[in-house]
Amino acid sequence: MGFVRNTRIIVPCYNEATRLNPETFLCALKTEPNLSFLFVDDGSTDDTLKIIKTIKEKNLSQVEVLNLEFNSGKAEAVRRGMQMALEGQFENVGYWDADLATPLDAITSLSHMLEDVEVDIVIGSRVCLLGRRIKRRAIRHYLGRIFATFASLLLGITIYDTQCGAKIFKNTDILRQVFEKPFKVNWTFDVELLARLLILNGTSPVESSTRWAEFPLDEWIDVKGSKIKAMTYLQIGIEIATLYYYLRTPALRFYKEFLTKR
Repeated sequence: MGFVRNTRIIVPCYNEATRLNPETFLCALKTEPNLSFLFVDDGSTDDTLKIIKTIKEKNLSQVEVLNLEFNSGKAEAVRRGMQMALEGQFENVGYWDADLATPLDAITSLSHMLEDVEVDIVIGSRVCLLGRRIKRRAIRHYLGRIFATFASLLLGITIYDTQCGAKIFKNTDILRQVFEKPFKVNWTFDVELLARLLILNGTSPVESSTRWAEFPLDEWIDVKGSKIKAMTYLQIGIEIATLYYYLRTPALRFYKEFLTKR
């Protein structure tokens, strides 16, 4: 079954030349005429930009490229790409990891859930269930469960997997406002993104999140070449503290002003 709505997916890329698979992206576009990709090159120093430009040359109507001259981090690459997509006539917009740890065919499953008028956001969730192929290194799985606990406490809702790089949203005024200002964090920007949605919606976190859905992925493979290193976990710890400061202390008032100030 194809897409009912026009959907644009942001693919942030930084030094992904050895992991990008152009033919997989092009094949997905052949089967889904209402799907398009916006590749954001985040100041790569390898052949990433050359590769994504080649993908565009092979499908000018469904592929766009945004070249950021300097490396700004995944959070800013996604933000800039989402801003560009939200200006277009796309009903659904989202982002997807370039390594395709989550296969592209999952885009169809997530998009179909957005056909429900009661659902505004669908988040891919890496749940190890019987009959599904979720392959993560043990250490990353257990650290991920600890992080998910902190994220749920920060957001005030129970959520299984904030960090999966597969998310699709309905194009709304609130979503445009979410991506208007730079994020305060980088590695954990997904949590800040969800927090912004809760804040800007103006209702309680529990009430707002009733319009969110998590989709248990059929497949997710931990692809070699991840940018996450040992030092990254220290940075993540600092970012959790930063989010706590903005979301769970009196600084929340100033953060709200930051989000709404024009």
